Amino acid sequence: MECCDLSQLSKLIGSQLKAATGRRTPGSWNPRNRWRAMDAKMTSMNKWTLLTVFAVLIGAIALASASGQSDRTLLLQPDNPEVNQRAPDVTHVRLETTKGIIRLEMRRAWAPHGVDHFYNLVRHGYYDNAAVFRVLAGRWAQFGINGDPRVAQLWRSRAIPDDPRVESNVRGTVAFAFKDPNGRTTQLFINLRDNSATHDAEPFVPIAKVVRGMDVADALYSEYGEQAGGGIRAGKQDPVFAGGSEYLKRNFPRLDYIVKATIEREP
Repeated sequence: MECCDLSQLSKLIGSQLKAATGRRTPGSWNPRNRWRAMDAKMTSMNKWTLLTVFAVLIGAIALASASGQSDRTLLLQPDNPEVNQRAPDVTHVRLETTKGIIRLEMRRAWAPHGVDHFYNLVRHGYYDNAAVFRVLAGRWAQFGINGDPRVAQLWRSRAIPDDPRVESNVRGTVAFAFKDPNGRTTQLFINLRDNSATHDAEPFVPIAKVVRGMDVADALYSEYGEQAGGGIRAGKQDPVFAGGSEYLKRNFPRLDYIVKATIEREP
C-alpha cells in the first residue's frame, strides 16, 4: 500500500507559510514580534490556505497509520483474498537489511505458487524487522520468521503446494526451506554458493535471484551458525516462534535483520 509523500507536503506548507508571512524583516528575530507580524500580514484567504494544508498533512499521517494497521490486520487473516493475489509475471523485491540493500528478481515461470506466496507476504510487511537467523558462511542465509509471535505462529502452518523445480540452486538464487512435501510456508534462504549438487535433488525450488547486493548477503552475520533456531528439519525453532524478535535480540544480539522488504515499482 502506498501513501502520500509527506516530504512534499512539508515543502508545500513551507511555501504557504512564506507566501502568507513574507520575508523576515530586520529586528524580526524576536519570536513575539515575528508572530505579531505574521498575524498582521495573513489575510483571511491565507489563513484558510494554511488550515487546508495542515488538514491534508494530518490526513496523510492518519492514512499512513491506517495503512500500516491494515497490513498488520491482513497478516492476521491469511485467508483474505488480499493476501492471496496473483503476482506479476516478473517482480523485483528490495530487501533493506542491517548490512545494506539486496535486490531480487522473481519470475512466476520459475515457481508460480512460491512466487505468489512470497509476493503477498512482502506486500503486507511479513518480512519487515525479521531476523536473518540462520547464516552458514559461504553456504546459505535463512530468514522468514516474523518478529511478532502471534503472526509467526499463524503463518507457520500455512503451507503452499510444491512447484516443480525449473531453476538450479546456484549462487544467488533464493528458495523456500521446507521439511515435508507441500510444506513450504514463510522461510527462505539465499544460496551463498552453488548448492545445486545437494539442493536440486530435494528439490529446493528457486523462486528468485539476487540481481544486486550479493556482497551484502555474504556479509550477513554468521557466527551463531545453527544456534539461533537452526533449520526447520532440526526441530529447534520453537523458541523463535514463541519469543519472536525479543527472544532473538536478547540471546543473539548480533544477528542481522531485514529492516523492510518492499515490492519495487517497475520503471
